[in-house]
Amino acid sequence: MNKFLGYIFSPVFYIFFGLVLLIFHPIQWICYRFFGYNAHKASVDVLNFFLTYSDLLMGSSVSFQNKQELPADRPIIFVANHQSMYDIPALIWFLRKYHVKFISKIELTKGIPSISYNLKYGGGANIDRKDSKQAVSELIKLGRRMKEKNWSAMIFAEGTRAKDGQMKAFQVGGIATLLKVVPHALIVPVAIENSWKLVRYGSYPLSFGEKLRWTVLKPLDITGKNPEEIVLEAENAIRAKLNQIKPAQ
Repeated sequence: MNKFLGYIFSPVFYIFFGLVLLIFHPIQWICYRFFGYNAHKASVDVLNFFLTYSDLLMGSSVSFQNKQELPADRPIIFVANHQSMYDIPALIWFLRKYHVKFISKIELTKGIPSISYNLKYGGGANIDRKDSKQAVSELIKLGRRMKEKNWSAMIFAEGTRAKDGQMKAFQVGGIATLLKVVPHALIVPVAIENSWKLVRYGSYPLSFGEKLRWTVLKPLDITGKNPEEIVLEAENAIRAKLNQIKPAQ
C-alpha cells in the first residue's frame, strides 16, 4: 500500500518541493545581496520549514525531539547518521537557533535551485572528495567561523547515506579536524529514523505514510578523550537509540 499510494502522491510532493526551491532561490539572493547574513539565514530557515513539512504530502509524520538544554553561546558539533537527503531540512529548521552549517560535496554548489545557493553562501564547508588538502582546508575554515561566530556544524559521520537504514561505522577525520580548531565545541549526537524508508523504492515512487523521526541525544563528555573515542561514543549512542548492534569486527 505504501508503494501504491506513493505512485499517486509522489507527483504532488515533487511539484510542491520543486516550487518551494524555485520560489526561495530569488528570495535568498535578495536577502543575501541587500540585507546580509542574518536575512539570508532567515530565508533559509523558512525555506526548510516548507521543505520539512512537504513530507506531510506523502502521508509521513514529522517528529523532532530535543529535550537537551544546549547552549546557544558555544559551538556545537552535531554528529548524525544519514539515511536520505530528506534528513537535512528538518535539521536546519528545528536546530535553526544554533546556526548549523553542513559539510557538502562541492558538486552540490551548482545547479540546484535554492540548495546550491545556500551551500555556496551560507557559511558551510564545500569539499572536493578528490582533493584531501582542499577538504581539510575547508574544514579548518569552517572551524574558524564556528569559533568566531559561535556557529555549529552537522557531520554525517558515516560519510555516505545508509540506504537500508543500517548504520555504517563512523569516520573520525572530519570531527577530528574540527576539534583541532574548536576544541571547546560540544559534541551532540542526533539519531535519524526512517527517512531511508521514504526512498526505499528509489526516487519514484516515494513511500507513503512513513514515520520520520529525529532525536537529539545527550551531549558527550569528551574530557580526556581522543577523537576516536569521541566518535565511537557518538556512534554507539545513536546505535542504542536505533536499536542497532554494531557488527563484529
